Parts: sequence; structure tokens; C-alpha cells
Amino acid sequence: MAGRFTTRPAVTRTTVRGGETAVPAPRAGAATAGGRERTYVPPGPLDLGLVLGPLRRGPGDPTFRTTPDGSVWRAARTPAGPGTLRVTAQGTAVHAEAWGPGAEWLLDRLPAMLGDLDDPDAFEPRHRLVAASHRRRRGLRLTRTGLVLENLIPSILEQKVTTDEAYRAWRLLVRRYGEPAPGPCSDRMRVMPDARTWATIPSWEWHRAGVDDKRASTILRAVRAARRMEEAAAMEPEAAMARLELIPGIGPWTSAETVQRSNGAPDAITLGDLHLPRIVGYALAGDRDADDAVMLELLAPYAGQRHRAARFVLLGGRTPPRRTPKMPRWDIGGL
Repeated sequence: MAGRFTTRPAVTRTTVRGGETAVPAPRAGAATAGGRERTYVPPGPLDLGLVLGPLRRGPGDPTFRTTPDGSVWRAARTPAGPGTLRVTAQGTAVHAEAWGPGAEWLLDRLPAMLGDLDDPDAFEPRHRLVAASHRRRRGLRLTRTGLVLENLIPSILEQKVTTDEAYRAWRLLVRRYGEPAPGPCSDRMRVMPDARTWATIPSWEWHRAGVDDKRASTILRAVRAARRMEEAAAMEPEAAMARLELIPGIGPWTSAETVQRSNGAPDAITLGDLHLPRIVGYALAGDRDADDAVMLELLAPYAGQRHRAARFVLLGGRTPPRRTPKMPRWDIGGL
């Protein structure tokens, strides 16, 4: 591995599930656009695509984009207001620019978002596949955004549907009800709607986006308690998950998927997933029929780091051969 910022092999659907996003190699002398700026020097290897990849909800996510100059752009609704962040690797440092009312908030929390609060040295591979994946991806750190709703809402949309259906719903709703992102990318990016706007989306618009009443109702309950939900970002992961699960419709799967991103939780393993237990079981023990109990047994040696271990398994790309048709897609908006 040469250098602090390195190229990686081709991204596959499974590695995308592991949080890998392709980021073009940075170009020297990328122009700035008048935003507030900050330079951050990470304590070790840092791969922007691996660290920020879990925040991207599909290739058409209006809140996230990568550009040919090697930049990662992110639009977020912060406690200070909407903001846009552009992050670029420059040698051994990371240069960031931000625009909008939330610019200072985003820049203040840049190190945490890039995994500064994470401790990758606490992880010790126990399986050959995990060790190989870990060796190839030294730049993986766990992001900590400090924002709950922006991770909770898309996770609710992903409940019990295909990822393509969930990504489509997120894309349509944010484009229609979000606001233009501050800064030079306003024509391409949108900031997620605020809690009040989510609460006023008509039922037929949820329907047109392919979101059933159960998921829509769960989101409405969550945004009505938006302040209490956002407080979870400052809690320990277990307490944060318990806080989120007080909302009917939010269970261990959704809470884990949320705190992995908002709190940088290394042990928040996703339970109740359709594919993850079988992928972990097949990759580590050749068991293509593994369930949650088997997955937890296989990941027991990684206690305290089970989410990180699962990411390395996914990034390893070893999945069981398909023997049944894909999960069918149901477009309720066409009914």
C-alpha cells in the first residue's frame, strides 16, 4: 500500500453494502469556491470512500456526490441550519470547505466525521478473509456525524424492501421536499427536509414514492420527537439505540443502522437483516443458511468490534451463490 490515500479495486454491490464508495483520485490544485475552509491531518491512513461511503444512499442520493477532482460533497441539515461540505484528500491531509448556516458546525465536527474518535487499532482480525480485507483497507475508520434524523429516516425507508426501492423513495422525497444545498453545487444537491416538512408530506406523496403506510407512520412518529431523537447522538451507542427504539416501528435493525453512522458505534451489529447473517456465515464458516444466532457466534471473537468486523466481511466480497429469485419489487405508487 503506497501512500496515505490509495486506490482500491473495483467496487461491487456487496462492497457497496460494506460502505465502499468509489472516489476519483484527487487532482492537484482543485479550485476553491469561496467557502469557509479547514485543513485536517488524520492520525493515520484515511480512505474517504470507505469512511464517508456509508452516508451515501444510492448512486442518485441528492445529499451526497463525488466529483472527478477527487472531492466528496455532502449536504446536511445541522442544528445551525443547512450546510454543504466538500472534502478533498491533499497529500497526507484533508482539505474541507463548507457553505451555508451550518458551515461552521460541519467544519467543527470534521475530525469526528472522518473517524478521529474511532480507534481502528482496537480491531484484531481472527479469520483469514477478515485479515485480508483489513490489510487491503487500512484507511477504514468509522464516521460519526452527530446527526440522527438524517441517518434514521433513510434507514426506516430501507425496512423490508429492496435497497433500490428505498433509494428511490429517499431520492424522490428529498428532491421534492428538501431545499437547495448552499454553495456552488445547489443545482445538483439538496438538503434533507426539516422535521416540520417531513411531518406535512401528504399521504399520497408517500404513496407515489413507494412508501407504505407503516414506514411513513414510523417516520412521522420519529420527526415529532426530533429533538429527543437528536439527543441520542451524544449518548453511548447502547443507550442511543434504546432511545430510538422507544418509537413504535423502530427496532434493533433500524437503530443499529442509525447509530453506526450517527455515533460511530463499532459494536452495533445489524440484527434482523435478510442477507447479512448468510453473508457472514458463508464467508467465515461456509454456512449459507446462517441466521442471527450463528452470525453472533461467529462474530463473538470480535466483541466490541462486531460492526467493524461485519464491514470487513462485506468488503471481502465473498457471498453465497444465489439459488432463489431476487426479492420482488412492489411499486405501490402504481396501484
